Amino acid sequence: MSKESREIDQYTANVLQNGLSRRSFLTRAAIGTGGLAFAGLTGSVSASPVSTQAQEYAQIGHATLEFMPKPRAIPDSEIASTQTFDVVVVGAGASGVPAALSAAENGAKVAVLQKQAIPVAQGNTGSGLDLKKSDKAGIEALVNRLMADNAHRSHPALLRSWAYNSGEAVSWVIDRAKQGGASVVDQGTKPQHGIKGITEYPLEFVTSYFGPKPYTAGDGMRALAKTAEKAGVKFFFNTPANQLIQDESGKVIGVIAQNRDGKYHKFMAKKGVILAAGDYQNNKAMCDFFIPDLKNFERKQMDRTGDGFAMAYWAGGVIEPAGHTKMLHDFDAGPAAMCDMPFLVVNRKGERFVNEAVEMSLMNNYLRSEADQGCYSQVFDSDYMEQAKNWPGKAYTPEELKNYMPEDPSEKKGVFPSQINTFVANTLEELAVKLGCDPKTFVKNVNRYNELCKSGRDEDFGKAPSKMAPVLKAPFYGIHRRMRLSAITSGVLVNENHQALDADGKPIGGLFIVGNMGGGFYGGVDYPLTVFGLSLGRCYTFGYLTGKYVAKL
Repeated sequence: MSKESREIDQYTANVLQNGLSRRSFLTRAAIGTGGLAFAGLTGSVSASPVSTQAQEYAQIGHATLEFMPKPRAIPDSEIASTQTFDVVVVGAGASGVPAALSAAENGAKVAVLQKQAIPVAQGNTGSGLDLKKSDKAGIEALVNRLMADNAHRSHPALLRSWAYNSGEAVSWVIDRAKQGGASVVDQGTKPQHGIKGITEYPLEFVTSYFGPKPYTAGDGMRALAKTAEKAGVKFFFNTPANQLIQDESGKVIGVIAQNRDGKYHKFMAKKGVILAAGDYQNNKAMCDFFIPDLKNFERKQMDRTGDGFAMAYWAGGVIEPAGHTKMLHDFDAGPAAMCDMPFLVVNRKGERFVNEAVEMSLMNNYLRSEADQGCYSQVFDSDYMEQAKNWPGKAYTPEELKNYMPEDPSEKKGVFPSQINTFVANTLEELAVKLGCDPKTFVKNVNRYNELCKSGRDEDFGKAPSKMAPVLKAPFYGIHRRMRLSAITSGVLVNENHQALDADGKPIGGLFIVGNMGGGFYGGVDYPLTVFGLSLGRCYTFGYLTGKYVAKL
């Protein structure tokens, strides 16, 4: 057995202790409901009748699992058509489109089922390691750091799979997206500020960038889809997948989907089904169960309703234990390069609430209340360029900041209009009003902070003196930031080939899971920003690898 396989087996055993599977759900539900007749349910949606009890909500403690009722078995009499492919991909996003193209390039006949009318993805940057320019010891040091970032809950083998294949995959995405007409460049290692100090060994990156905004990876995936269509991939838009088809052994052999006219269609898969349907951030019940601290945060995406999770679950898949990894940041309001600069920060009331050395990706944990809803403001004065010269990131000049100011009439470039939230004022009171803070509270907190800066001792939050910059000299600046949920990055348990695993840790025949539906890659409270673009890099890489793997079965 390989080192990678041993690591996967060890991880699987640990996760199965607490993960949500049909077996654990039904066992606990039966205990809690006096033994309701759930025990007879099987994973074969099309082959067995659905019990009345399966449609009822079951409770485990105080959590209501209404997001997991077994779907109605659709009889053949309601099937309008049947088509057969080698590979069926569910979801046309940052993992689904690469998976489809990769499978097609490796000889497979491929169908893609997409709920929306177009391919959908977000973000701009996808990262991969350049193996030709990186030292193996440095790569392993990075894997070790990512394990720590993820609270040591990740599959080490999945992290290594990204590390040793991502450069090839991201370069492939760049090349194929260009063939489809995309605006994309390789930024190399330049954007990777977070890797500084991780290792003394060389680390170099391939970093794809679809931009500038409002051009995004969504536009990039639409271009990649054009390349995929030329390679023979058939896309079925406005066709949401409804349920998986399993044979008597439990192997997944196809998908039932519903088109715009309400008719059901079978898409049979000779080699396998790849689920790439995205997360569940728009499913309130799932969020309340798996990640309840998201209650007061705005969602950045739409139509992420957890359909794929339900399908995988009823096919026998295991969802990672509660406490899923979330991604919340704000790269749009104000320059992204200034997001982690430790300027004074205040909440909506105007109160300082944290040691500003906390990374932006973690700031949401201090802003969960209904009053804050993920909103805060960075505050600095006209000496900020000098104050920030030795800080990480890049301070934009006052002239450059105008691109983010709603009160400035100049043309805005590379930023979404709804996120132009940078302000300048000649008095603190005026700035407070523009930031939506109470002026008295705001001025009181700024004055207190200035006193601490003068003394060189942050007795309130312990920030290092080198990171304390007083707010004294007009004009005064404020960047209002709004933390919104971009993605949930925990999912269904998979092995090293991204094949879904059942409650015994065994592969489910014919079922593969990639993207934000895939489990085991993350594990911490928040998505780490150590590697900038890791999320899209993972999606591209595992879509690319899984498409190739399934095509060759």
